[in-house]
Amino acid sequence: MNKRDYYEVLGVEKNASEADIKSAFRRLAKKYHPDVSKEENAAEKFKEAQEAYAVLSDPEKRKQYDQFGHSAFTNANGGFSGFEGFDFGNVSDIFEDLFEGMGFSTGRNRRASTNSPRKGADILHHITIDFEEAVYGTKKDIKIDVDEDCDECHGKGGFDSKTCSECHGSGTITKEQRTMFGSFLSRTTCPYCHGTGSTFARTCSECHGSGKVTNRKTITITIPAGIDSGNRLRVAGKGGAGSNGGPNGDLYIEFNVREHEYYKRDEDDIYIELPLTITEAVLGIKKEIPTLYGNVDLTIPSGTQSGDKMRLRGKGIENVNTKRKGDMYVITKVIIPEKLTRDQKKLFEELSMTDLENNKYFKSYKNCIK
Repeated sequence: MNKRDYYEVLGVEKNASEADIKSAFRRLAKKYHPDVSKEENAAEKFKEAQEAYAVLSDPEKRKQYDQFGHSAFTNANGGFSGFEGFDFGNVSDIFEDLFEGMGFSTGRNRRASTNSPRKGADILHHITIDFEEAVYGTKKDIKIDVDEDCDECHGKGGFDSKTCSECHGSGTITKEQRTMFGSFLSRTTCPYCHGTGSTFARTCSECHGSGKVTNRKTITITIPAGIDSGNRLRVAGKGGAGSNGGPNGDLYIEFNVREHEYYKRDEDDIYIELPLTITEAVLGIKKEIPTLYGNVDLTIPSGTQSGDKMRLRGKGIENVNTKRKGDMYVITKVIIPEKLTRDQKKLFEELSMTDLENNKYFKSYKNCIK
């Protein structure tokens, strides 16, 4: 037989400790395992390392190997018996440690994840509110469907728990795959207990084995002042029930704010259009302006143009986070009369004689048409 010395395969001395042998195999398994290695002849090298570790990690087999070499494991006909009768328990543990460290999911961590406390599902609920409710804040009752622990089985999903007969409580099924390069072990989540390691003699008829039932609940929420469309409010612990003693999920409220009849919102600022007659725009006037916090007097200067913008500081919407208020902008809109009396027309004809040649708007227009 042209078999390499097992110590040479693992790259350790003959007096190597058990820890040295384990460390050496971990290094080779990580390098040559067929599932992760792209090196040439990786499968053959992995099989060779697996065979060497199976012998040297077992004190009795290592003693036999040190005394008789490879002949200690030949059959009666002189052929090598391979892995027949070998205990792969240690090798499997190595693989679990190795691949968990590399970020792969193994049977062991899948079962731990299945049985460990888990937070319940978060719930997203959409709600439409009026403009005033968003500006000043309010309280509202909302109805949501929430998954809660089943009262009948107390969230377990069944009655008379027992060890799974298929995986014997491990939560995983181990299968041996034979290839031209040798035999490999693979583990998958047990399809009968779904990785929990236990089953029930009787499934709960109320929740059909899920451990959860859906209930409609009414929850009172406090909407802070300044909320806007697209904003989300988190209500801790009002989501779905957790599993295995885990905490409830959270409820997220996403808002849609209805538009106001007069105010237009831009983040924390608001805009309102102020209609003016030609006379008011030309001569100026004092106007009463409705703000979110009461009416205020605003002086409109003479010569005001349609589209002019005047700011009222701090009369906007309170920011939902900083609590600072935005500003309010008054946009003037000069209204042209549609019908005039004979005397009014005469007045406008007289006004038409007004020299506006040097007005910036007229000058800009003339430059445009040249």
